[in-house]
Amino acid sequence: MTRPAARGGSRTSADRLARLLNLVPYLLARPGIEIAEAAGDLGVTERQLREDLELLWVCGLPGYGPGDLIDMAFDGDRVTITYDAGIDRPLRLTPDEALALVVALRMLAETPGVANREAVERALAKIENAAGDLVGAPVAVRLPGDTRQVEALRSAVEGGRALRITYYTAARDETSERTIDPLRMLMVGGRAYVEAWCRRAEAVRLFRADRIDAVAELDEPAVVPPQARPHDLTDGVFRPSPDLPLITLRIGRGERWITEYYPCERVEAGDGDQWLVSLRVTDLGWARRFVLGLGPDVTVVAPAELADQVRAQALAALEAYGTLVGDGAPSADPAVGAVTQ
Repeated sequence: MTRPAARGGSRTSADRLARLLNLVPYLLARPGIEIAEAAGDLGVTERQLREDLELLWVCGLPGYGPGDLIDMAFDGDRVTITYDAGIDRPLRLTPDEALALVVALRMLAETPGVANREAVERALAKIENAAGDLVGAPVAVRLPGDTRQVEALRSAVEGGRALRITYYTAARDETSERTIDPLRMLMVGGRAYVEAWCRRAEAVRLFRADRIDAVAELDEPAVVPPQARPHDLTDGVFRPSPDLPLITLRIGRGERWITEYYPCERVEAGDGDQWLVSLRVTDLGWARRFVLGLGPDVTVVAPAELADQVRAQALAALEAYGTLVGDGAPSADPAVGAVTQ
């Protein structure tokens, strides 16, 4: 469930308190600043900033009388702090806050595809210098799946070099050799990808870094044809289209995670705890392996071709494990009957 954003920024008490504590030193450093400019710098609306300023009128030192409360002067749409009540410096980072900020920046610096890594590293250096005593030991960050392949891919992208890769295609369960001309590095869903012109496919393709078994930089520049266009990954790597095969499964409670992990076209409640789920797949070969890996609480409803493939592979697996009985007919194993209909 998505919660609606609060108007004018976060309205939580903790967020507002932090903003107020930093607002006074901010205004002290900019006497006579326009409220519109200050609101833009602070990431709030003018209305929210005016409400914050009105609250500051009644904040100050114990006694809370004249000369104790924060005071300010207005000149049209400009504001100047005339008494700060001792709040003349911004908040200092706690050790946990400093460490969290350093980790976040280091992760950003390690993320493939970051356009201006130098700016990130400069900001990181400043924070580490300022908060060195708080952070303590140096922090090392490695993204999931961050391997030598990622470094080699990143180097090729930055150097504009062509690559020869050995790539495993999960949808077809096959490994192939490809020569690619890299376009960019990406991080999508916590995984690193290289987007490149594939000379074999003669099209732009996305290659997942952890599925590249071998990579070699060629002694030639990357040559990307003019017609090559990067993918729009706003909605993720996999974008179902009407021309892809549609499969329908009946799933139990234990397999409901499918509806959260994969884009589904239809999800309907069935009998008891069962759901009827329809989704697009790249091909039926991938769908067959997908269904067989789910277990006995899944039934293939459509298409019939997928049900036949799953049944045939399940029977072959039973035969390989020596479970044939009687005249050679397979035993009534629930692993077969549960995955096909």
